[in-house]
Amino acid sequence: MLTNRGFGLMLSLAEAQRIFAAALLDPALPTPVGLVGPDGKPSSRRFAVYRNNVLVGLTQTLKDAFPVVHRIVGAEFFEAMARAYVVTEPPCSPMLFDYGAGFANFIDQFEPAKVLPYLSDVARIERAWTEAYHASEASPISLSAFAAITSDRLPAVTLVLHPSVRIVHSRFPALTIWQMNVDGGVPGPVDLAAGGENALLVRPQAVVEVRSIPNGSPEFMHALVSGRPVLAAFEEAIAANPTFDLSANLSDLIQLGAVVGFAFAQETLRT
Repeated sequence: MLTNRGFGLMLSLAEAQRIFAAALLDPALPTPVGLVGPDGKPSSRRFAVYRNNVLVGLTQTLKDAFPVVHRIVGAEFFEAMARAYVVTEPPCSPMLFDYGAGFANFIDQFEPAKVLPYLSDVARIERAWTEAYHASEASPISLSAFAAITSDRLPAVTLVLHPSVRIVHSRFPALTIWQMNVDGGVPGPVDLAAGGENALLVRPQAVVEVRSIPNGSPEFMHALVSGRPVLAAFEEAIAANPTFDLSANLSDLIQLGAVVGFAFAQETLRT
């Protein structure tokens, strides 16, 4: 056990914590002055063990959160990439399941990963899965409840999406790659030039559902999230995809449990 006897007496608590945190993540930095073991003496060896345990623990946290990325690149590559990320972006929350929010963006900048240009989008799907899994609960509306809206009111209706809804757009077939490498998946050849894919993730009940959605659907859903009515969201969708099918997409979203309410003006209606 290490204690901070005398550590920080000449420093503010914030400065002492900053020095400790920096030394904890950077092996090149010395053991903070005043940090001692149970015998009351400084112990660089004890601190090195503690430092290593922290790095190993955070690396394992990332491995657990990004199993597909780990499978694609292998253990050695993943550990090196994860450790580099840990040093760059240490946890800012005591909840470890929340760690790794910036991992996909880090992969974009990680030079050795440039040979796998789709990897960061696979990581975004994995992160979206984690966020969807831990999102708040909500009860989806039924298709019959939405069908009861009269046609003259439909253009002005706004939809309330499930809190777990996440959308990942990739210019690569990242969803296909994720599906091939998730538990039970069978990796196979993928044509990276075949075009991009859009993934929708939602957890209406206990299980996170992951579905492919057509072009235009991400724009449609982002417009809905911003509070725009269905007609305005539809205009966003057809600007991105002239063949966007409003009726089919609405039906799919409701049947998937991605819609939990609808509103007219300031009134929100639920079933």
